[in-house]
Amino acid sequence: MEEFVKGGAFLVESISPQEIFTPEDFTEEQRLIGKAAMEFTVGEVEPQIDDIEAQKEGLLPSLLKKAGELGLLSGDITEEYGGQELDKVSVLLMMEKMSQGGGGSFLVAYAVHTGIGSLPIIFFGNRDQKKRYLPKIATGEMITAYALTEPEAGSDALNAKTTAMLSPDGKYYILNGQKQFISNAGFADVFVTYAKVDGDKFTSFIVEKKFDGVSVDEEENKMGMKGSSTRSVIFTDAKVPVENVLGEVGKGHIVALNTLNIGRFKLGAGCVGPSKSALQDAVTYAKQRIQFGKPIAEFGLIKHKIAEMAIRTFTVESMVYRTAEMTDQILKRIDHHAEDVGIQMARGIEEYAIEDSINKVYASEMLDYIVDEALQIHGGYGYIHDYAIERGYRDSRINRIWEGTNEINRLLIMDMLTKRAMKNRLPVLAAAQKVANELLTLRPKVEADDGKLTLQKEMVEMSKKIGLLVAGAAVQKYMMKLAEEQEILGSISDIVIEVFAMESALLRAMKTMEKLGDEKSQIQKAMVKVYVNDAFDRVEFFAKQAFAAIAEGDTLRTQLSALKKLTRFTPVNTIALRREIADAVIKIGRYPF
Repeated sequence: MEEFVKGGAFLVESISPQEIFTPEDFTEEQRLIGKAAMEFTVGEVEPQIDDIEAQKEGLLPSLLKKAGELGLLSGDITEEYGGQELDKVSVLLMMEKMSQGGGGSFLVAYAVHTGIGSLPIIFFGNRDQKKRYLPKIATGEMITAYALTEPEAGSDALNAKTTAMLSPDGKYYILNGQKQFISNAGFADVFVTYAKVDGDKFTSFIVEKKFDGVSVDEEENKMGMKGSSTRSVIFTDAKVPVENVLGEVGKGHIVALNTLNIGRFKLGAGCVGPSKSALQDAVTYAKQRIQFGKPIAEFGLIKHKIAEMAIRTFTVESMVYRTAEMTDQILKRIDHHAEDVGIQMARGIEEYAIEDSINKVYASEMLDYIVDEALQIHGGYGYIHDYAIERGYRDSRINRIWEGTNEINRLLIMDMLTKRAMKNRLPVLAAAQKVANELLTLRPKVEADDGKLTLQKEMVEMSKKIGLLVAGAAVQKYMMKLAEEQEILGSISDIVIEVFAMESALLRAMKTMEKLGDEKSQIQKAMVKVYVNDAFDRVEFFAKQAFAAIAEGDTLRTQLSALKKLTRFTPVNTIALRREIADAVIKIGRYPF
């Protein structure tokens, strides 16, 4: 059986450029799928943005149905149930293109329906449930929502208060409780929700809005994504047929946690599209806005912003599609005719739960940075409602909250790494011990830039060793109480995030160099040099912060001395490189790849 890259292995292994997938590797079919999604966004969504924002009655459901007619809702659904059964790279490419053009509120409806609202049924539904719901979900005849959060159970979702009691005749579960902040609630036909059977068995249910006892509250008045529907869902002696239990009674956590992995997996692509749109808007404005006799695009500090926006977009795009193809590789190993195919697929996706959390944190924070800088380039006009960037700025903020807050995801990254290390799924502890043993002789092999990204490769390898060194010191100090040291865990997670970001961008540029040569990969190389240079400084800072909390006295001095050995590199001229990148972006007026 073909081997697959283990989730989290990037931290302890060296990976060659040929082992990863990049956007340059899209097939013609994948490009056509992305083109169809983009044409729908430009042709159907963008002209109606104002009406969407005003929550025009029936508009979002009608747009979803139009998308369904074009096959844009059924990428994850198998052909047996009326879907296209696409690979995950194609599914993420659709998500990215649907998120471009400022249609954030439509994207919410689309992402929920094609993601967390339907994937629990795709993965965990039995044949009867799939037959009843998936064909209608594929066309948009039935629109889905995901009802997990409660007024007193947000990040602590398994602490739900909603109850489910079996009716005396054994035909129904009677649900009572309230779900809060539920996207699509105003027009959804189907809710995947959760309740505790007999007060303690956390269980997933498929609930239709037409069932007795199901109602929705008024629309929430939100800061951003104003056109999307967000309401509370109320169950008052709601009668849910026993055949609508999703998965097994008492096993709802399996459905919930794997669904959140998928949500994080898709959210990364949902941030790539708006970042490209914001960059293009900023460049267009900067070329037109004349100050002191010339376009502001010619000023150095504006070029710095444009270059940095492009660099971070390149980095997150590299991370997202690398993860998508790894997921495809593991899902190809599954027997799609097996009775438990959904469970197998969920396990396959769980393999990359670490990468999914990394992408969620990085992508959401990257997009917030980009829309903020794009608004800054617009100056006062960016603060005016008439300009798209004002809406983009507001819409971006929610991404750091839903699908698990970024704080929760930072803790999850370390929790998953630690658990996999303890179970020998990943040789993290052995790798950390090896680095500790090598400290006396360990030195960077390359200290100056040679133009071939050799320096950057060495810096990524040193960053991995730094991460392992800090993680090893933290485990050794706190042992089983490490989970209580959230600030230290956050610093280590930030190192791990930067390692995956640096390496993804680096391997993509190296692959492009091998394929197209130095000249045609020049801008990618420049982006990687700048990103690795700056990210490496952040890694050093996170490590110092963690070491200072873990140790003191001679032990701390020893750790800082070791860190100094690993960080002995000559910085590159990022000012010149950013100018080069900005000039290339300004020339074509958009993201260059």
